[in-house]
Amino acid sequence: MLGQDSRVESDADERAANNASAFVRFLKARGKLADAALERAKRLSLESGERIEIVLPRLGLISERELAEAMAEFLGLPLVDGLALPHAPVLEERLGRQFLRERRLIPISDGSESIVVAMANPLDDFAAEAVRFAVGKPVTRHVIYPADLEAAFETLYGTGKSHILQTFELASERRRDAGAEDAQRLKDSGSDAPVIRLVNLLVTHAVELRASDIHLEPGPDALRVRYRIDGVLRQMESPPPQLSSAILSRIKVMAKLNIAERRLPQDGRIATAVRGQDVDIRVAISPTIHGERATLRILDRNQVKLDFDELGFDDIVSGRLREVLAKPHGIFLVTGPTGSGKTTTLYAALCELNRTETNILTIEDPIEYQLGGINQVQVKPQIGLSFATALRSFLRQDPDIMMVGEIRDLETAQIAVQAALTGHLILSTVHTNDAASTITRLLDMGVEDYLITSTLNGVAAQRLIRTLCSSCREPYAPVQELVVRFGLDAHDQPLTLYRAKGCEACGQTGYRGRSAIVEVLSVTDQIRQAILRNADANELQALALQSGMQNLRAHGLQKALLGLTSIEEVLRVTKVAT
Repeated sequence: MLGQDSRVESDADERAANNASAFVRFLKARGKLADAALERAKRLSLESGERIEIVLPRLGLISERELAEAMAEFLGLPLVDGLALPHAPVLEERLGRQFLRERRLIPISDGSESIVVAMANPLDDFAAEAVRFAVGKPVTRHVIYPADLEAAFETLYGTGKSHILQTFELASERRRDAGAEDAQRLKDSGSDAPVIRLVNLLVTHAVELRASDIHLEPGPDALRVRYRIDGVLRQMESPPPQLSSAILSRIKVMAKLNIAERRLPQDGRIATAVRGQDVDIRVAISPTIHGERATLRILDRNQVKLDFDELGFDDIVSGRLREVLAKPHGIFLVTGPTGSGKTTTLYAALCELNRTETNILTIEDPIEYQLGGINQVQVKPQIGLSFATALRSFLRQDPDIMMVGEIRDLETAQIAVQAALTGHLILSTVHTNDAASTITRLLDMGVEDYLITSTLNGVAAQRLIRTLCSSCREPYAPVQELVVRFGLDAHDQPLTLYRAKGCEACGQTGYRGRSAIVEVLSVTDQIRQAILRNADANELQALALQSGMQNLRAHGLQKALLGLTSIEEVLRVTKVAT
């Protein structure tokens, strides 16, 4: 009997291998897999013993979603989404949950003729045969996204504890007897399999929730985990405190940092793949009173569209931006607080300006996204490569356009001004609250007023506001006092605004995604005259509004009137910059 079972498994594995080869040829024919990528996947498949269709998304060569869709097309099978899954386990007494989890499948209905099974890997013939033998019925295969399969397992077969919490407990068991920490012990703990799974799970969960940052903050009793989702921090399940050093060590290993150094801040970078999607992670580690804290900024290239329209700029704003960028020389600045999307806006501007006949150079800290056709340089202060040093070097490279990550000091500002005076277009960022304050900031740095009037073309100030969830936003008629207070009474027809409600799609927050609100100050002759007579930011702001600038709050209210966001969100974001 054992010999017969082995033959069945061997035959199934052989069929699965043949199907996998045919599927790989199908992917190549569809243009989804290059020859070099295929060779890389084959090498890892041989080394790890895993089938190639499992290796492909792990290497980031194809996303799990694309892989599932391609499998469904290749096999002619239906693709199941999470809504089609059952509300209770099917044939739980015959199919063990461990087998289902290991073979990545879940039964979704039991009919008189066959049992319908959703499979993350429908090429797994052995798993289908095992189910047929266990239930005594033919198996009808459907394809399911791996993320939907894992969510279904938590719902149908969970123990009341999330997958993350169960991983916490498993890792904690392995660390319970740990004694004094030393460098080798830290390295070993960072390489412990449960800890590796735990850190991978934290990152995967953050990417699935569209988080921009992961904050790991040590306390006296626990390591607090928070994700920044749509600009707002949300607390997640916390691992036991004894896992803190192991988790931090694993992150340091991934970011190629010094594991033994726990007294000084360290910065690093991780390039990884999450469900087949390439993700870059910027790591910042700082010592605190209770241990080291880590912030992981997630740069998911697939979530960012470097286009003014995709970023939420309407026709008026994008038109003013393009008007400023069309000038052959001068300075264009983007301002706003950390995390307001300044660099993304500059990247979108560079994409607009990127042409074969144009020489574009950038100096950044760090390089967040690699842009084709643009020469990008990373700041390295430890060897003397600063913004000012690189910018001075760029002038000998015959550039047309230069982007400086940030103007932080007088030296950088002066070189940027001199470059603009000699016929170059300069793009950069400054940290101020609004567009008009940027001019006074340059004056405070020590830039001469006549140089500002000669070189500054325009300033864009921006914020990111949360957009309402389209599945659950709730319409209402605003009270008259609100209409009058925010000047919404200019519209003749009755107004309808929307408020956040909350549903499963948005995690009960009422918001899903973010959009930019922007004010674009074009430097007119009136504003130049005001700069020369040392006008303050308030006067410059008033002149800009007279010349047609729409301020941040007005742009936010316009989006609220369109039903894209709520009045409350506009007020939250623009309570300082009005």
